[in-house]
Amino acid sequence: MASALAAKMGFTSLLRKQARNFNVRICTMESDMEFSCEAKWKGKDLFDFVCRTLGLRETWFFGLQYNIKDTVAWLKMEKRVLDQEVPKEEPITLYFLAKFYPENAEEELVQDITQHLFFLQVKKKILEEEIHCPPEASVLLASYAVHAKYEDYDPSVHKPGFLAKEELLPKRVINLYQMTAEMWEERITACYAEHRGKTRDEAEMEYLKIAQDLDMYGINFFLIRNKKGTDLLLGVDALGLHIYEPDNRLTPKCSFPWNEIRNISYSDKEFTIQPVDKKTSVFKFNSSRLRVNKLILQLCIGNHDLFVRRRRVNSLEVQQMKSQAREERARKQVERQRLQKEKKLREEAERARDELKRRLIQLQDEAHMANDALLRTEQTADLLAEKAQIAEEEAKLLAQKAAEAETEMQRMKATAIRGQEERRLMEQKMLEAEMLALKMAEESERRAKEAELLKQDLQEARESERRAKHKLLEITSRAVYASPGLPSDSMPPDLSFSKENLSFEFKDTDMKRLSMEIEKEKVEYMEKSKHLQEQLNELKTEIESLKMKERETPLDVIHNQNTEQGTSKHSNFKKLTLQSTKSRVAFFEEL
Repeated sequence: MASALAAKMGFTSLLRKQARNFNVRICTMESDMEFSCEAKWKGKDLFDFVCRTLGLRETWFFGLQYNIKDTVAWLKMEKRVLDQEVPKEEPITLYFLAKFYPENAEEELVQDITQHLFFLQVKKKILEEEIHCPPEASVLLASYAVHAKYEDYDPSVHKPGFLAKEELLPKRVINLYQMTAEMWEERITACYAEHRGKTRDEAEMEYLKIAQDLDMYGINFFLIRNKKGTDLLLGVDALGLHIYEPDNRLTPKCSFPWNEIRNISYSDKEFTIQPVDKKTSVFKFNSSRLRVNKLILQLCIGNHDLFVRRRRVNSLEVQQMKSQAREERARKQVERQRLQKEKKLREEAERARDELKRRLIQLQDEAHMANDALLRTEQTADLLAEKAQIAEEEAKLLAQKAAEAETEMQRMKATAIRGQEERRLMEQKMLEAEMLALKMAEESERRAKEAELLKQDLQEARESERRAKHKLLEITSRAVYASPGLPSDSMPPDLSFSKENLSFEFKDTDMKRLSMEIEKEKVEYMEKSKHLQEQLNELKTEIESLKMKERETPLDVIHNQNTEQGTSKHSNFKKLTLQSTKSRVAFFEEL
């Protein structure tokens, strides 16, 4: 039996020696990659290889995570990959994630790729409700996420329904209000339209600046028990250690900043914290498993190192990165201004072209109207000429009749002498003839005047015709010189758009002089974000009437209470740390 076992172990050892390589799948927030790695590679070799592949230089924020049983673990840099408790199935799946969070994303995150990976990870945690986010902040964050994906809002492109397939809000927020998907999209789009002019990187940074003020941002939670056996939650983040009640992850009961902690160690499941203040006794707590203690210690060491690092002069590498980032931002700004200028010139050229087209159409309409007026004038002139001719002929006819009447009158005078009766009759007839002649003379005179007036109208009509022809000629000449498009040289160019007492000792060289800098910085930041707070309050007011209060979660209720009391993440941290370390330790042990 022993010989068979030895033979089997020897065979396994032989297989391992033969297997010089192993396959790894690295899952980032954006894509998956597969590598073939050498069996001798340590965690650092693999981690550095992934960072080089991504072009990432701010490596201190990240790590390689893997699942183990019902928890997670981070790949140790100093040990061989295959000697750790990683999954045995190939390809070995590891997750490239942010392990430590910055205190101030805007000041600390230099590279665009670093910022982008943080943005994707924080967005995922908010949507999966690992970070509690109030509804009004969810809408504003969603608008920045949309801007980061689609850039500037364009009503002609981003029509209603364009966000139908996007996951932008936590399901808890959607279920809390009597609002349709269209109503949510309308509010998100209204905020999205206000971000016009921002780049994708700027939108992602605005997202992170809002998210970093959420109560659960950047905190790793662990179930622990104090000396009394009370179940509590330990929160580890960039500022220090925080103690929570199990049902309230928003408001810590007490906090211990990193500059107050000298030493952290654990033995089996018991964790020991030694404060910097030597008058304050150590305090202890128990976790559920040894593996959890290892994870807690890793996070404490990394966060403390970054806490101290932030308060020292930047290394040459970081200074160089920041200098390069500033130059790149300046270059992008110049390029952006150039593109905006070209876009503005193109828009002005298109407006000028449209104006010329409109003016040309107007001139064409005026020419048509002038032609119609000329045609009507010619028709009127012909009609007046015809009337004048008729009037002349009628005048001649009347003059002839007047002459005939005069002759008849003379004849009647000659026969008047024939008798008294005859004379009387003749006188009567003469009178009638005279009256008729008078009427005919008047009619002849009237017709002559009418003919004269018609001649004058004819002359005026011909004069109008002459003026209409002259105006038509002038409009036609102007239209010839007006081009429907712009000259080619005025258009802008086309855009191509321990297990045994494993411990870690913190140095306290400069700890006494590390005061409450971080709180001061956060207070200043909150003062600068007045506009943001007003925007959030406005969004909250708009949707408050549609809220179904019976669907609020316990965390929603706690958040509302904190808001009514004016308590924020940073103000509460400042309030808690104003108390002495000794009193906070005593409070923790009595919970």
